[in-house]
Amino acid sequence: MRIIVYLLLKMWQNRWFTLTTMLGLTVAAAFAMSIPMYADGTLKRLVAKSLQEETKGLPAASLYIKFQSGGKEGTDLDGLGETDRWMTGELPDRIGFPVDATSSRMSLAASTVRSAQTGAGSSSSRLVRMELAAQNGMTDRIEIVEGKLPRDGIQQGSVEALVLSETLTRNGWRIGDTFYYDAKNADGLTKRLTVRIAGTYKLKEETDLSWAINGKEQLADTLLIGRGTMTDTLIKEKQFVLDSADWFYAFDLKEIRIADLAPLIGELQRLEINLHQMLENTKVNLTFIDMLREFNRQSVLLQAMLFALAAPVLAMVLYFITLNAKQALDRQRSDIAVLHSRGASPRQITALYFIEAALLGGAALLIGLGLAWFMAKTIGSSSGFLSFVGRKSIPVGWNRAVWLFGGAATMLAVIATTAPIRKYAEASIVQHAQQRARSGRNPLWQRLYLDVALLAAVAAGWYLLDNGQISSTGQSGEAAQIQPFIFVIPALFLFASGLLCLRLFPMLLRSWNALMKNRMPVTMYVTLTQLSRSAVSFYPLMILLIITIGLGVYNASAARTMDVNASDRTSYQYGSDVVLKAAWEGVQDENDENKVYYNEPSFQAYSQLEGVKAATRVMKATGKVEISGKTVGMGQVVGIDNAQFAKTAWFRDDLYPIHPYEYLNALGATEQAVLISAGFAEQYGLKVGDPLRITIGYDKAVVELAVVGIVPYWPSQYPGESPFFVANLDYLYQQMEKIPYEIWMKMEDGAKLTPVLEILAERGITVASAEDARGELIERRNHPAQGGVFGILSLGFLISLLVSLLGYLIFWFFTLSRRVVQFGILRAMGLSRSQLTGMLLLEQLFTTGLSVAAGIGLGTLASRLFLPFLQDGSVEGTRQVPPFRIVFEAEDTLKLYMATGIMLAAGACLLILQLRRLRISQAVKLGEER
Repeated sequence: MRIIVYLLLKMWQNRWFTLTTMLGLTVAAAFAMSIPMYADGTLKRLVAKSLQEETKGLPAASLYIKFQSGGKEGTDLDGLGETDRWMTGELPDRIGFPVDATSSRMSLAASTVRSAQTGAGSSSSRLVRMELAAQNGMTDRIEIVEGKLPRDGIQQGSVEALVLSETLTRNGWRIGDTFYYDAKNADGLTKRLTVRIAGTYKLKEETDLSWAINGKEQLADTLLIGRGTMTDTLIKEKQFVLDSADWFYAFDLKEIRIADLAPLIGELQRLEINLHQMLENTKVNLTFIDMLREFNRQSVLLQAMLFALAAPVLAMVLYFITLNAKQALDRQRSDIAVLHSRGASPRQITALYFIEAALLGGAALLIGLGLAWFMAKTIGSSSGFLSFVGRKSIPVGWNRAVWLFGGAATMLAVIATTAPIRKYAEASIVQHAQQRARSGRNPLWQRLYLDVALLAAVAAGWYLLDNGQISSTGQSGEAAQIQPFIFVIPALFLFASGLLCLRLFPMLLRSWNALMKNRMPVTMYVTLTQLSRSAVSFYPLMILLIITIGLGVYNASAARTMDVNASDRTSYQYGSDVVLKAAWEGVQDENDENKVYYNEPSFQAYSQLEGVKAATRVMKATGKVEISGKTVGMGQVVGIDNAQFAKTAWFRDDLYPIHPYEYLNALGATEQAVLISAGFAEQYGLKVGDPLRITIGYDKAVVELAVVGIVPYWPSQYPGESPFFVANLDYLYQQMEKIPYEIWMKMEDGAKLTPVLEILAERGITVASAEDARGELIERRNHPAQGGVFGILSLGFLISLLVSLLGYLIFWFFTLSRRVVQFGILRAMGLSRSQLTGMLLLEQLFTTGLSVAAGIGLGTLASRLFLPFLQDGSVEGTRQVPPFRIVFEAEDTLKLYMATGIMLAAGACLLILQLRRLRISQAVKLGEER
């Protein structure tokens, strides 16, 4: 107890260091816990999407088990009873999720039923094949139309049964009719059973999931009897052989969590083994274990990818914690040396500080839970780098993985806090003084050239990426997952390059000092001398700033590059916001069934639509191309209205040597004009002005054209797959029979497609298909992998910025406190307070300013080096047309500069404020400085 009191007093005495350490521990734990929280919420989103789809016409989470008798042996009544009790009682508890629907059924082998009545009172003499079966829960899901429910057992020599009302009408039967039903007994002999129709029924709700397996079609061929009649009378007493029994469940997995996947998969894996042990020939015909495995695989991949993206930030937080602990220990170094000199062993001192760190870590873990929830929500609302939208938030919660990751991060943070203690605990007062005298020695990483070794490793990683031996993307189903290498290797590059910059920093100072030695003001000379002699003390802060700014630049560019290129791919693929295909009326040629003469709908119906900026006709057809009378292959012919196309289509200006409108103007200059793909022109040596001929349409019309432009790309056309030819639509229709075209529409911001389709329907236009590129863009941005990448990058940058700000403030606070004597001496020598302030601001300029500049430069260089590897694939796994481009958005850069500027301004204000609070006139004194 005394130790705890001592630690609390010590923490209060060093409360600012304690508070910042606590904050670092909290951020580390919260950031680590937010990732499984987000992944858990993402799993729920994936499950919700899967549950909207059906598998084999059944709900996604369906389980269907069936027992099929061999027909040669009697029925195992004990096994059947045990299996039925286990299926109806224990299985739902083992699965552990709500049951949306359930049904079970037992039946004898189907038989051809014959009327047991003769004479005028007999019913239809037609032979009908029916199945005698018992199905649970019938009374709750059916409604008696005529007659009554069947009674159990044999009644007056007959078994009473229900039939569907449609079956009664179709076969001409009546209530009270009796039929012979033949079935085999345990001895293999066929025995005849008399069945009497006691009533008819209809289904209360045909869409009830309980009928998903044994639906209305099967019920129409079934004579339904009571469960007691089936098991007790027919199977047990009469020794009839049960042909089949089946059980069906549809579960509700909306609240499933990542922690539920492994035990649920294990339970489903053992299901058939457990059932076979109870009742032989029982098989699992339908299960959702594959869906669960896919969920598990996607969640593991997503968590691995997000942790890889978060690793540099977590490493930075741990580095900050270590740096903060080291500065706190430097401040308490004399106290530690005194404890050591008074008999405390290094192990005891280390244990003391470890207890302190553990107390802070435990508190940080508990506080971090709430912060982690907020971080997970923030990740889910990200739509780009430092861009958050108000979309419906993902459901997040706590699970075992959250505690596991949070505990691991906290333990690492506690170790980072206590890592420097051992060295301090082993030093006596004499050794403490000796170590202070050697404080200007180069750090270990410089002496071992670790920066050069890391750069060599990064160069090897770049080489492997460049040669394709390491893929930047990996396919995962329909979507591609970004591999961690594309973010881990650049982070190592920034760290190694930052260390190399620090190696060059003293050389730069000495060179400047030698060059300007006799021409510098006193304050600048003192500043440079101070920096050159104690540059090592500034290394921790400078590397922290370099990595923060460098990662910010790289992450901003990476997020924007992925987003813009994916958007470009989608926009290029569709060509415009909306692509419609109207249903054209046509008349088939009497002599040729391949010819259809179409009636073109009025294009005026597409004018003045609310929410539509512009609309245009775009005809696409395949044609045979001839040059100088020689056939050179097939190509895609695109017919357009050039003026309207310019208002509607999506263009990216950097794809063309001149503005695309210039090509459209050339197209409108003459009716025979055509734009051809650059690859085709290069292959056959075509130039502007050359003629060519295209045979097009089912009537094989020959169209004479003249080249007026050569273009590398055109909206919705892929030159690598087929050459394309863009011509005037009206001219094409003059030469050929009209064929249906597409309608491209450019929509106003926020306009919906549904009202447009409703108006078109009112105008008599039947739309055969409608594709909305904007919807695909929204779906892509809402993809868990994409949103997680952007969220982690944004949140990681904000965290690293916070850590850098705290490290920056603590560093200068500690530096000012340590240099009070030095400031007193400088004041005594005649420097004014304003000169001291200017000197410290110059120190910031040469350290923080150079670090920020280095971070920006290295981040830009990392983007140029590593982001091109993203074009090997994409988050959607689609083809990379139009060409990949690296994007540096001015908006993102401005956000980065603003955040960094606020950090530096806050540090400068604290520096000036702290300097003015120092009592420098009393600083010159004898004795040690704290």
